[in-house]
Amino acid sequence: MTGNRGVAYIAQGKVEVQKIPFPKLEDPRGRRAEHGVILKVVSTNICGSDQHMVRGRTTAQAGLILGHEITGEVIEVGRDVETLQKGDLVSVPFNVACGRCRSCKEQHSNVCLTVNPARAGGAYGYVDMGDWIGGQAEYVMVPYADFNLLKFPDRAQAMAKIRDLTCLSDILPTGFHGAVTAGVGPGSTVYVAGAGPVGLAAAASAQLLGAAVVIVGDVNPVRLVHAAKVGFQTVDLSKDASLSEQIAQILGTDEVDCAIDAVGFEARGHGHDGAQHEAPATVLNSLMNVTRPAGKISFPGLYVTDDPGAADKAARQGALSIRFGLGWAKSHSFYTGQTPVLKYNRALMQAILWDRIKIADIVGVQIISLDDAPKGYAEFDAGAPKKFVIDPHNMLTAA
Repeated sequence: MTGNRGVAYIAQGKVEVQKIPFPKLEDPRGRRAEHGVILKVVSTNICGSDQHMVRGRTTAQAGLILGHEITGEVIEVGRDVETLQKGDLVSVPFNVACGRCRSCKEQHSNVCLTVNPARAGGAYGYVDMGDWIGGQAEYVMVPYADFNLLKFPDRAQAMAKIRDLTCLSDILPTGFHGAVTAGVGPGSTVYVAGAGPVGLAAAASAQLLGAAVVIVGDVNPVRLVHAAKVGFQTVDLSKDASLSEQIAQILGTDEVDCAIDAVGFEARGHGHDGAQHEAPATVLNSLMNVTRPAGKISFPGLYVTDDPGAADKAARQGALSIRFGLGWAKSHSFYTGQTPVLKYNRALMQAILWDRIKIADIVGVQIISLDDAPKGYAEFDAGAPKKFVIDPHNMLTAA
């Protein structure tokens, strides 16, 4: 048996690389998991969802090993696994799913009914998602491997494109899910709220689906500069010109066909003064305002049931003051929830392997060592226009 290290959430604003146990083929309740595999982690990414926990905006417990975006090499195979073997290179959907329940059979692997005693849906290294150990580590256990894992067809080809393929575990399928459920199609005009990695993945997905114009908005001018460089129209929401006005300057009309919220519950207000303060319903209300009648709005950005760091009592319980009447009057369709990654990751893998999308360049992938993970968290939290990818065994650097 070898050692293992992982990134642990310690306290608000603090993570630490610690020695942790080498994984076993067991679930969080100590039951043998012969349906699982143990992976040597090839790459594991820092996600905005991780930052919510590290900022103290959830009920995450100290000592939680973080990381739900994982790509790895199979090094141990459970007795019941039939389609994988040692040496296979695989992408791990962030959803932990059994493949057997009603939700999984209906392609809703994001709300699996069996992997989390507390609620529907499980995830690695995330609060209230079933206590599955996270993958920002050297080694990790993945259950129900035949169902969950996406095997790359050619190892050498995969390693040559690993900077892109590492995005298959979460942000690219999440962005794509946002674009699909917002109704993006050929000729669409699309507004994406948020120029972080998920927002940029949503914007790139909209282009892949044939959108005519993709507009990305944010209050962070540094992220907007990057968004413009990789080919998107941008609006600066820290300016006093309204979102509608800025969209009209680009399109000649103040409404879009489709809208995607890639910000989530830590949204800030719009305008010079508003951008300095949290206003969690701002994005939701602004999207209803700028989406055409009978348009669709998708919310892949994270919303939580408990937010101990919220500014007001209602928001601490996940209750927001949204203008639902406006959405009703305009006959909008809303789509919420975490992404069922398995629904999209195989097709998106092919898009990467056949050079249809350069997602690593679009989201600003930067490779760092496991020891540099705390520094990566700090830079990402400060708004760096980057997607930090941890390389625990220096395999990406070597490739």
